[in-house]
Amino acid sequence: MNSTTANVGLENETYDVLVIGGGINGVGIARDAAGRGLKTILCEAGDLASATSSASSKLIHGGLRYLESYEFKLVRHALAEREVLMKIAPHVITPLRFVLPVDKGMRPAWMLRIGLFLYDHLARRAILPGTVRLNLRNCLQGAPLQERFRTGFEYSDCWADDARLVVLNAVDAQERGATIATRTKCIALDRSAEMWTATLQSEKGPSTTVKARMLVNAAGPWVDEIMGQMGRRSNRPNLRLVKGSHIVTRKLFDGDHAYIFQSGDGRVIFAIPYERDFTLIGTTEEDWSLERGKPEISDEETQYLCDTINAYFSAKIAPADVLWSYAGVRPLFDDQNESASVVTRDYVFDLDGANDELAPALSIFGGKLTTYRKLGEEAVDHIAKYVGPTGPGWTSTAPLPGGNFAPSELTALSAKNAAIWRWMPAAQVHRMTLAYGTKLPLVIGNAKSLADLGQHCGADLYHAEVAYMKTHEFAQTAEDVLWRRSKLGLRLSPAEQEALESVVTP
Repeated sequence: MNSTTANVGLENETYDVLVIGGGINGVGIARDAAGRGLKTILCEAGDLASATSSASSKLIHGGLRYLESYEFKLVRHALAEREVLMKIAPHVITPLRFVLPVDKGMRPAWMLRIGLFLYDHLARRAILPGTVRLNLRNCLQGAPLQERFRTGFEYSDCWADDARLVVLNAVDAQERGATIATRTKCIALDRSAEMWTATLQSEKGPSTTVKARMLVNAAGPWVDEIMGQMGRRSNRPNLRLVKGSHIVTRKLFDGDHAYIFQSGDGRVIFAIPYERDFTLIGTTEEDWSLERGKPEISDEETQYLCDTINAYFSAKIAPADVLWSYAGVRPLFDDQNESASVVTRDYVFDLDGANDELAPALSIFGGKLTTYRKLGEEAVDHIAKYVGPTGPGWTSTAPLPGGNFAPSELTALSAKNAAIWRWMPAAQVHRMTLAYGTKLPLVIGNAKSLADLGQHCGADLYHAEVAYMKTHEFAQTAEDVLWRRSKLGLRLSPAEQEALESVVTP
């Protein structure tokens, strides 16, 4: 299988569905549609997950704080999806326990306990354990905290490799017949009663034209731009862009648990174990506009995250301790709320044209990483009304590539792989098991030693893995390899990263 890198063979093809946008919502819709027998094409102007979907907090969670704004439906749906997603992608979505210290002057213990009771019971749990109360002065979870914290709660959510989740959905969509055209921008749209005609411009070839019976606008922060190409402008702004920024530091605490802290302004900040040797801290929330260019963390945001951590941990951090940072823009539906932190995270569909004797279009506003599969299922249910009958939803039980094992079997799978490839460092085997699951033998091939994996590219990255990412996972640049297909950019030196570019794009 080779990823589509140019528009070769697309000219004058007619599809049931054209999806614009290669973030989590777009690939989720494309996967579901292809699996129901719809002829599907997805175009993405950059790399898969190159914007919002690789800049999340890496969590599959219900959103504990959304209970305060009474978004019970959103929280219930998200809580239910946690275990669905763990079952179909147990290598890239794993359980994570969160420690919530009770802080004097913040939300009181009784309020937190009520919220956590609701969190435990709004949706059925079969895998994740419930909330427990902690004596923070007598447990591992309390060790890094300041002595004033005596009591806390520990509850369950999940960690996710967000960018790999996007890539695996795209891989599966392609395996089910979808065309995935990365680095291919939709530059023009023309609409008739029967069909959309789209002009697609690849980075590596001439423009081409395709036709589709229905258009899905899943362009995230650029959803309004695509609506403009559609010839439609909303009567009021539907899109509110909110920037979220994160920092990564050295490992700040022992254990496999995470922390959720209450900041002085009412927001919550996560401290999450990250890539074995690091801690991920975030997020901030700030209104944004595309005219400001590529989102980047500000000095003020960095200081804010450091200050929040320093209010809880005994060991202090400063901006100089930040090893890496990233920022992304959430394309939220504008519910006219004054505060960016409480704008709804639920998704909203905008269906256009179906009643005007024009080819229909579905635009997606909002959404969360956690609810992408459900969003895709509902979107394809809408699509089926206009492009013809399809089968029922199927994605709740079909594993993503490499995920055909039970969540409880992950540790055993990693140990089995370590026994098979004894010549490989155990940490490398474990990292690659988390990335590829049961597909790992395809990555390693017939290698009998590290030397058989080809050129050493730095850290525990070898040419065989890079080649797999290029051939099977749509990677085209060193950035794709190091910051989306993996996070090995945290471990390679600048010189090694530069040298990798010639390996990926010789």
